[in-house]
Amino acid sequence: MLSAVCAEGAISLSDAARVADLSASTALRLLRTLEGSGFVTRDPNGDFRPGASVIQLGALALGQESLVSLCTPHMKRLVAETGESCYLSIPGPGETGIYIAIVEGTHSVRHTSWVGRSIPLEGSAAGQVLNGKHGGSGYAIVRSGVEDDITAVAVPVALGGRTVAALSIVVPSYRLDEAKARRFGEELVKAAGSIPVEPPSNEPDAMDRRRRPA
Repeated sequence: MLSAVCAEGAISLSDAARVADLSASTALRLLRTLEGSGFVTRDPNGDFRPGASVIQLGALALGQESLVSLCTPHMKRLVAETGESCYLSIPGPGETGIYIAIVEGTHSVRHTSWVGRSIPLEGSAAGQVLNGKHGGSGYAIVRSGVEDDITAVAVPVALGGRTVAALSIVVPSYRLDEAKARRFGEELVKAAGSIPVEPPSNEPDAMDRRRRPA
């Protein structure tokens, strides 16, 4: 049933029952169970769509994909230079982002793994850069956004000329004055600019390949 919803993107109860070869009542019971667990959601038209839990599981699986592999060496370098935790996040369902990778900082007090968790785009540094709101500096700084006493500095990661992810450093606020926050922002900009994520001109990018049927 979940496969039917994910394959179609949006599917009615009757179509889901037909695809899964189930009665409408059984299909509805299963879909309601999936809805209660966050694996499907219902849109205003009554159709069923993949829910946040599916997106989060996909984000965890994406941790083995090329985007994370390309970014991880640069994240490790940032951690070595700053001592602070470095995250990679992508857009999630609705107005959210999802952390898909982390390299933890080296301080005894540090931000530990939120991989697989969602954050609001509004009020977060990663959300600002995913929405293109990073100004002329190329980076965004948000204090006490998602969490009190935490400051995040983030930059966009571009693939094929469009922003597909955010690279961020997440720090306990007491360790980050304004001068250090700006320095972290500049280091993030350099790191993002060094990530070789521009696909060859004669090849579809990785995201397009994932969308195309085999």
